[in-house]
Amino acid sequence: MRLNDRVFGILLIVLAVAYGWGATQLPVPFGGSGSVGPETFPLLLAGLLGLSSLYLVVRPDPDNAWPLSRTGIELIIAVAVLILYAMLLAPLGFIISTTLAVGTLCWRMGSRPLRAYLTGLVSGVVVFLLFNFVLDLALPLGLLSFLEIG
Repeated sequence: MRLNDRVFGILLIVLAVAYGWGATQLPVPFGGSGSVGPETFPLLLAGLLGLSSLYLVVRPDPDNAWPLSRTGIELIIAVAVLILYAMLLAPLGFIISTTLAVGTLCWRMGSRPLRAYLTGLVSGVVVFLLFNFVLDLALPLGLLSFLEIG
């Protein structure tokens, strides 16, 4: 039965549309909108998610039994981590939220906790610096706002 992939694909299309709509609601930065604005990256992600989800609906996996074992539990944990990441991004800031999310996901995939969270910290700092200084897009500092980077 291929219904599982199709239902999941439809749910992901709904998510892609909602995420894309949310991206269009972001405020225009001071000085007007350039070719790359705060909505650019989220819109690209929404488009990619929409196309991937449409493929899942049209061409579902013939062997698509949903995991009910440890793999299923790990998937639920990963989704919960990502939802918490989105909720904590503004109050904690990008670097702290990314450190916690990436660290937790690396740890759940088998890495030692110290190495996992160091990977999360390095990832958060590098991506933050790239967005702020290369792409000139400000990410929230949250609890680290006293640093006033940029």
